[in-house]
Amino acid sequence: MNNPDNMLNIALPKGRLGEKVLAMFEKAGFECPAIHETGRKLIFENPEKGVRYFWVKPSDVSIYVERGAADIGVAGKDILLEYRPDVYELLDLGIGVCRMAVAAKKDFRDDTARTLRVATKFSNITKNYYASMGREIDIIHLNGSIEIAPILGLSDVIVDIVETGTTLKENNLEVVETVVPISARLIANKSSFKFKNSIIEAVSAGIAQQLARTEENK
Repeated sequence: MNNPDNMLNIALPKGRLGEKVLAMFEKAGFECPAIHETGRKLIFENPEKGVRYFWVKPSDVSIYVERGAADIGVAGKDILLEYRPDVYELLDLGIGVCRMAVAAKKDFRDDTARTLRVATKFSNITKNYYASMGREIDIIHLNGSIEIAPILGLSDVIVDIVETGTTLKENNLEVVETVVPISARLIANKSSFKFKNSIIEAVSAGIAQQLARTEENK
């Protein structure tokens, strides 16, 4: 049995993605029966396996990992690109797959002679993307309902996560360019990776085997 103080702390993203991630950890041999019990507990432990799980908001996972409250966790590539946390990226889990894209009204034509107005939640990704093209932009940072910005004339285009594209179509918008593909990544705290390396490597290897089997069965 592991020393409880030396358990591997794992931050899971709340929601459907987190349920898939938990299943991957369990298949890798790091199950935790307590997490399936109903109740209001926030932290779930399995001392025999040496793991301690807790659910957090998806956008907060990288903060818990970077600051050492969690040893490992799962975060979207969008979060890693936007906030650049100082963590190790261990694996692409191949789930939560979508893309960061530029979208606009169907009749939109970019007039490069003027500054492009871009509405987004992802200011850093947007800034870096357009800087690589040498395009002058005015970023309008919004926190919700990005799609409405070009419809009301607040922006020319938006940069946002696109999964199916249904919301865009329903609002007469379309993808103009793909910025970067997005998926869930297994990340590790740099100090933890050094001091809890054997168990982190065991978790990572167990999940990597699942990914390899999935790839073989395609």
